[in-house]
Amino acid sequence: MLTEWLINAVIWLPAILIGLTFHEYAHGRVAYHLGDDTAYLQGRLTLNPLPHIDWVGFLMLLFFHFGWAKPVMVNPLNFKNVGIKRGMMLVSLAGPAMNLLLAFCGMIILKICGFHPYMDYSSAGIGIILYTLVYINLILAVFNLIPVPPLDGSKILAGLLPDSGAQVIYSLEAYGPIILLLLIITDVFSKILFPLVTLIYTVFVNILF
Repeated sequence: MLTEWLINAVIWLPAILIGLTFHEYAHGRVAYHLGDDTAYLQGRLTLNPLPHIDWVGFLMLLFFHFGWAKPVMVNPLNFKNVGIKRGMMLVSLAGPAMNLLLAFCGMIILKICGFHPYMDYSSAGIGIILYTLVYINLILAVFNLIPVPPLDGSKILAGLLPDSGAQVIYSLEAYGPIILLLLIITDVFSKILFPLVTLIYTVFVNILF
């Protein structure tokens, strides 16, 4: 059992580190582009995974496949040439968009390497790692797009709504963790998450294969 866990950890670890690191980097990079240097000053504009790791969240991911990274701090008052609501929407969108881009690039590499678009468990080494990279990044993208605070999707939705609607989303911030926990316990997340991941994967397959 320990051997199986170690093998799974070796397969999952690169995908998790890449997905979380690029996700948080994208948030910080877009915020910096919009005029906020908070992430830069905190050393978060880097692809070194260590500054982005929340060790409790990372261990939860490693052992239970559910966890979190250290959120990138953003000061929307520093945004230039863009309103606070629109700026936060763009910063929030950057993380899931980066995960989708990584998944798509992983699919391109799978095609170049001649792998079948659906996982062949008899393939070894780079094949399994690439499949895992694609799926982990799709899961991170879809999960973070769910419009429940503090997930990115809530700020994206707030940016699309009129101010009155955005205030309703912001008012849920204090209850967000409880809502998330209930959705996870009741398995609602799985019923939303995995069909959407499968749908996006299928779209990528149709584009590339």
